[in-house]
Amino acid sequence: MTALVVAALSAREVGRRRVALALMVTLPLWFYLLRRDVEGQSIRMLALGMGWAVSALTLFVVIASRGVDPRLRLTGASTLDVIGGRLLALTGGGVVLALGYWALILADQRPARPWAAGLMMVLTAVIAAPLGSLVAALLPRELEGALALLSICAAQMLADPPTLAAHLMPFWSFRELGTYVVDGAGPDYLWRGLLHAAVTWLICTGGTYALFAWRLRLPRYPEP
Repeated sequence: MTALVVAALSAREVGRRRVALALMVTLPLWFYLLRRDVEGQSIRMLALGMGWAVSALTLFVVIASRGVDPRLRLTGASTLDVIGGRLLALTGGGVVLALGYWALILADQRPARPWAAGLMMVLTAVIAAPLGSLVAALLPRELEGALALLSICAAQMLADPPTLAAHLMPFWSFRELGTYVVDGAGPDYLWRGLLHAAVTWLICTGGTYALFAWRLRLPRYPEP
């Protein structure tokens, strides 16, 4: 129940930033429109733009909530409630955004594997939320965090796919899934993308929890 309260508080914080929310929602659309004439590139750029938008929005919400988190802990909320509730709200919002852009892909591009295109969009949103949360835990200022996320997305876009650096990027899974969706590659690309997404989610979520568990630990006083 406490996690749901935190989720509601996070959703309220997002709702207060209406202009920022509108910009984040429309940002992936610009990525898509700039490459609309090339089907494969447009879908991949849309996923990349959505990943940056969801992770950046999560970053801003987590940083804005830094003053609230200690009070939540003092009222009895666990670190898992605080982290889980916030990720629940922002991941849910990201999934809704992903489904909306999936509908756009189906209407405008009509890929050969439409269900895999939807999976690609949803997984990107699911990964982006804990990634933004982890960056916020490491860099607790908005400018530094936003620049770090921008650097990650730029490196993901520019890295040569065969290199190890490209495979270590957090959004490599959508590159694998994009190859499966657009280029008609075999199912091994699908399974590699799913495995990479699962490992990335575990690392980002676990890292966020570890950092916040240390930061939000309650002091223990000796018995009188």
